[in-house]
Amino acid sequence: METLKEMKTETRKGKTLKISGAEAIIHCLLAEGVDLLYGYPGGAIMPVYDELYKFQDKLTHILTRHEQGATHAAQGYARVSGRVGVAMATSGPGATNLVTGLADAQIDSTPMVCITGQVPRHLLGSDAFQETDIIGISTPVTKWNYQITKASEIPEIIAKAFYIAKSGRPGPVLIDITKNAQFEELMFSYKKCTGVRSYNAVPKPDKKALEAAATLINSAQKPFIVWGQGVILGKAEEELKAFVEKAGIPAAWTIMGASALDTDHPLNVGMVGMHGNYGPNILTNECDVLIAIGMRFDDRVTGRLDDYATQAKVIHFEIDPAEISKNVHADVAVLGDSKETLALLLPLINVNKHESWHNRFKEKYKIEFDTVIKNDIHPTKEGLTMGEVIEEINIASQQKAVIVTDVGQHQMIGCRYAKFRESKSNITSGGLGTMGFALPAAIGAKQGAMDREVVAIIGDGGYQMTIQELGVIFQHNIPVKIVVLNNDHLGMVRQWQELFFEKRYASTVMVNPDFVKIAEGYHIEAKRVSERKDLKSAVQEMIASDKPYFLEVKVEKEDNVFPMIPSGAAVSEIRLK
Repeated sequence: METLKEMKTETRKGKTLKISGAEAIIHCLLAEGVDLLYGYPGGAIMPVYDELYKFQDKLTHILTRHEQGATHAAQGYARVSGRVGVAMATSGPGATNLVTGLADAQIDSTPMVCITGQVPRHLLGSDAFQETDIIGISTPVTKWNYQITKASEIPEIIAKAFYIAKSGRPGPVLIDITKNAQFEELMFSYKKCTGVRSYNAVPKPDKKALEAAATLINSAQKPFIVWGQGVILGKAEEELKAFVEKAGIPAAWTIMGASALDTDHPLNVGMVGMHGNYGPNILTNECDVLIAIGMRFDDRVTGRLDDYATQAKVIHFEIDPAEISKNVHADVAVLGDSKETLALLLPLINVNKHESWHNRFKEKYKIEFDTVIKNDIHPTKEGLTMGEVIEEINIASQQKAVIVTDVGQHQMIGCRYAKFRESKSNITSGGLGTMGFALPAAIGAKQGAMDREVVAIIGDGGYQMTIQELGVIFQHNIPVKIVVLNNDHLGMVRQWQELFFEKRYASTVMVNPDFVKIAEGYHIEAKRVSERKDLKSAVQEMIASDKPYFLEVKVEKEDNVFPMIPSGAAVSEIRLK
């Protein structure tokens, strides 16, 4: 089997080189540095899988148990490794099963390329077996998509797909390839894409905007920073830290921005949002300058918009012009990559401390600690709490683990209490809130960072949505640690029913199977804990293991996550109980 380099050499010598479209797809992936992809075969993509079989030494394919699992695994891989995740599926239901992962990646700005098979070109529009209009279906949830109907298009379109997925504000791309294009031959050559006409991936920073931002920051008495995932995607962690420390400004994070700055940094004041920390939420409506960096003012962060930071001048550092003043008016907009814009800002700002302002955050934290935090992580109640489980994981992993959370109460508790020392350590479904995300995403995260401990924190509801992906862990011996916090309910929905629907628990009680036996059925070491005296040793045993491990923790059935900003309320209306 010739390598791509050898093939290019022969082409330069003037020899006629023809390969099939299916083989061309493999060579395109290799040229983009792909060595791992996730997927599920079927009739319309079978020619590509036949070529994959021939390239097993260069390209590892992970057979997930469902196409949705392939997208979430690709997301986890991309988020931890910083590379483009790749997923592949056949036409019809195979392609439509990717849509949830595409939507999740789109709203959370995750670079991913999905390749789907399609019926032959002459059957398009005829309602052929397993034909669906995946281009039409996926258009709202992709950064770009395209249908290839002839083999000659493959190299250029795949190169463009990878460029678009990873450039600027990242996102998912879907390429649909008809079966005839996979069989047809083409004269193969490959050139990486470095730009697309009329697509300005990274806006050039404006000097006047930076100067205006610096003027506001230097004159502020109560400045406040809220950063999001744009810091991580822009690899601007050091620039953020330098800015925070020089200006002495309290800084909080969105759920997607967690881990960009050390959790224990003295100027890191916690998480904003519906279940964020009391201080950063309530003091948002007291700051005089709000500096937003790489975040999009999601409704779960802002609460009611007409009462969100109305007293403050807003500076928005953002790579995507569409986000400027979309939800919150920006008095100063600084467009560009966060690494570049923060580096340009740094020499323009004054050294400061803002000690009295920072003390306000400390005062609010003490209120929250006495009312909420100590009861979550050092409970006196008989039943186990989710917070104390996260605290034991922090201790056993020495705050070095990648924490992958699903969606629900455990997600909010995990993001509130997990401690991070290294960036790209908090992997969660933020914008879409996809139950079933964590298990396959943890698989991808581990394969994207084999040298790091990866712990999936999952509720009993979301776990059962993708539980079949245990088969991937077993087949490939992927040493993921799985913690199911089992309260026998759809916990977050139950909490809302308790608080806002007079405890009418409609369809939220779960009658669960024996999770330990299921894990053991996949030959995964498993344990169940229901008493506090057994928790520490069980978590330590799990973290110490070099193999896949499943731990079920039976927690309080009717525990709630606080603080909480009720839906439709202002950030200043945050509840502590």
